[in-house]
Amino acid sequence: MKGFGNPRSLARTILALFVAALLAGPFVPLATPAQKSAPVTLTVSAAISLKDALDEIAKLYETKHPGSTISYNYGGSGTLQHQIEQGAPVDIFFSAAEKQMDALQAEHLVLLATRHDIVRNSLVLVTPADSDVVKDFADLAKPAVKTIALGEAATVPAGQYAEQTLQHLGLFDAIKSKVVYAKDVRQVLTYVETGNADAGLVYRTDALTSKKVRVAATAPEDSHDIIVYPLAVLNTTKNEAAARDFAGFIGGPEARPVFNKYGFSTPPIRD
Repeated sequence: MKGFGNPRSLARTILALFVAALLAGPFVPLATPAQKSAPVTLTVSAAISLKDALDEIAKLYETKHPGSTISYNYGGSGTLQHQIEQGAPVDIFFSAAEKQMDALQAEHLVLLATRHDIVRNSLVLVTPADSDVVKDFADLAKPAVKTIALGEAATVPAGQYAEQTLQHLGLFDAIKSKVVYAKDVRQVLTYVETGNADAGLVYRTDALTSKKVRVAATAPEDSHDIIVYPLAVLNTTKNEAAARDFAGFIGGPEARPVFNKYGFSTPPIRD
């Protein structure tokens, strides 16, 4: 240590340390902050009847996957199908019917291995909560019933199921002059809630969201096509790994209680 009392010795020591540091290469700290994954935003086009459940599921997923953001585009399944066909930048499609998913699959727009039926629903007849005019489907033909709200059958699966049910029950021709069409099933619900329609056909899950309507009857299961909701990742996604992960989460055990909470049931097992 006594050599440090000599200025020349001190200078030589500092120079030696500097050269040694240069030879050792660039400085690397012993610990570096964890690298953050690049933020990912997924766009999911989904049937409007799924809104309450999917909003909650997105929060669950985002909590477990910091940096991921789920952006929903809700609407009638037919409208969403057409948007995708026209090139809308969508990662996942979640339809309220097989018809729209089948169409996209036929056009090779979905990753087939990711397609799965996620939930099942049922169709119900609703009236304003304070009305007792309609107690069953047959009552729709009564003169007292002036307006019946249905979804547009061409773009709204619930509207397609509704027309099938009314045809099956032999009622459609008798009541078609009373029908007003809505852009999606939530608009049908709004028409009934506000009294702008005396009755309407919506999904059971939609009816459960409102205290302003009363369920008058449930459509017989054999009166319409089975109501299943298929999901698939689109082959145009630019975030395939993340999209597959979120699709798996939607169909997995953590999302199931959320769907059950909002009235959805487990879909039938396919052969």
